[in-house]
Amino acid sequence: MSDANHYGLLSETSTVKETLDPNKQRHLPLSIVFTWLGAGWQDLWRDPLQSLAYGVLVAALSALLIYVMFTFGWDYVLFPALSGFMIVAPVIAIGLYEKSRILEEGGRANLDRMLVTKARSGSQVIFAGLLLMLLMMVWMRAAVLLYALFFGYKAFPGFDQMLILLVTTPLGWGLLFTGTIVGGLFAALAFAVSVFSIPMLLNERSDALTAMGVSFALVWNNVWVMIAWGAVVMVLVALSVATALIGMIIVFPLLGHATWHAYKAIR
Repeated sequence: MSDANHYGLLSETSTVKETLDPNKQRHLPLSIVFTWLGAGWQDLWRDPLQSLAYGVLVAALSALLIYVMFTFGWDYVLFPALSGFMIVAPVIAIGLYEKSRILEEGGRANLDRMLVTKARSGSQVIFAGLLLMLLMMVWMRAAVLLYALFFGYKAFPGFDQMLILLVTTPLGWGLLFTGTIVGGLFAALAFAVSVFSIPMLLNERSDALTAMGVSFALVWNNVWVMIAWGAVVMVLVALSVATALIGMIIVFPLLGHATWHAYKAIR
């Protein structure tokens, strides 16, 4: 191999490594989050029935879980459960990532392939999902402990009464303040390790822990853009909850497709 060819090969290899380096700061403008939303919106309306059916399924399952909570008197974990949904949402959205990947490759997605996705990392996606579910369970347990610390071993007074206590009493204010901080830490950690790890496991051969580490590094080294993206996600999810989950039919597929484009832009 000539020196020129050897140098060219080394340069190409260095470029590839630089492109895939999770520690690289991409210097992306904050406005790029709207570019991701726009790309997600386009994916949503290309063969829209698949994405909308996916959204209907997620919204229906979410409504069913809320109904079960109230039926069995588990309404005290409603707020932690809603926060926990944000933790496991990247796993639930894997079929939407798959559709965006297929469209990117020039193919045409179908709902069967979206619901039964074959990730390039195989069962590592399941392992990552179990880790995220464990994190969600830890957060829900922490929320119960926080309630006990502020209100003692009193029975949960009911959802309506609890809302009054939270906004009208000093103990309620303290619980809101502390719960927001603790919940925010859980949410930040979950967001950092999950936002890119599931798309990565779908698209690349890796193990769950490595993918989570890469996701954390990508978020940390592009922190302001990812804070902006996280804020957009929170606002859209809050709007979905405010519409009794009807908005989830469109919002969830939109965010799923947009997250795929965020992964491709930063990875």
